[in-house]
Amino acid sequence: MKVLIVDDTPINLLLLKSLVAKIEGCEPLTYEDPAKALAWCAEHEPDLVLLDYMMPNISGLEFLPRFRALPGCSEVPVLMVTADHEAEVRYRALDAGANDFLTKPVDRIEFLARAKNMLALRTSHKQLANRAEWLADEVRKATAEIVRRERETIFCLSRAAEYRDPETGAHIVRMAHYSRIIGRNLNLPEAELDMLFDAAPMHDIGKVGTPDNILLKPGRLDDAEFEIMKRHATIGYEILHASDSPLMQVAAVIAGSHHEKFDGSGYPAKLSGENIPLFGRIVAVADVFDALTSERPYKRAWKVDEAVAFLREWNGRHFDPRCIDAFFKGWDDVLAIKEQFRDEE
Repeated sequence: MKVLIVDDTPINLLLLKSLVAKIEGCEPLTYEDPAKALAWCAEHEPDLVLLDYMMPNISGLEFLPRFRALPGCSEVPVLMVTADHEAEVRYRALDAGANDFLTKPVDRIEFLARAKNMLALRTSHKQLANRAEWLADEVRKATAEIVRRERETIFCLSRAAEYRDPETGAHIVRMAHYSRIIGRNLNLPEAELDMLFDAAPMHDIGKVGTPDNILLKPGRLDDAEFEIMKRHATIGYEILHASDSPLMQVAAVIAGSHHEKFDGSGYPAKLSGENIPLFGRIVAVADVFDALTSERPYKRAWKVDEAVAFLREWNGRHFDPRCIDAFFKGWDDVLAIKEQFRDEE
């Protein structure tokens, strides 16, 4: 353990250094200049400080608050050495951050007892800190495992919907990436971007409740069929909302709101403007763009320019203008994602 000794008198440094050397496992470090001692502490962390009270330039009382302000030094024990017996001096030193005192001339037995006590406290503190870090690391591992399982669940559910839906697996990958691009350009925090990316693939999970004759119909749906198709948004919300998982709750919001339109003409709740959850507004842009530019058994793939024209035409009506701006702000990334995750022939 490193014991820092700060005293402007060389003979005192020599005496304290020899006493510290008698304590097993301790390395004494001596400084006559308090400023140099502080500079060392800025780069290293001592385990005990033996500090003289009366020093020129920087006194012990001035040294203490500057020392305590350094990273890692707030809990390091400080044993102040003083020739002053007045209680007022000790009160000021305690207030400044000293833990204990020695009175000059230093008694060898008393010094060893007090120093060992301070070092024992330091050892306990470091063990507690290590234990806390270990526990925090275990919590991080457990949390990561929970997130991994949630992602696995989402993948399995998304695959289940995919088997019934003519849309491809690449669609949910692309639209998740598009959603993240939009969220990033809206300056969402990284944790929210991760949540959006993980939850977006669940947007159409409710289609597991849509009859095959409607879901797989090659032509245009009539009004009655479309009303049945629209139920998938509510079904998806109900499936996902039943979970207590924060990720599933976000996925439920996306499933239930990504078909709402900015002007209030969407479904299922006819929400408008910012009453539509932000993640729903983001996924609406990502989902529609990818659906338009992807080939399906019932339609051809639109050219990118045609899809762009559609998004701009319906900007402010179907789509949130902020989300449209964020989408085109990341246009180069959008095209790269589209090329990277192409549908299999």
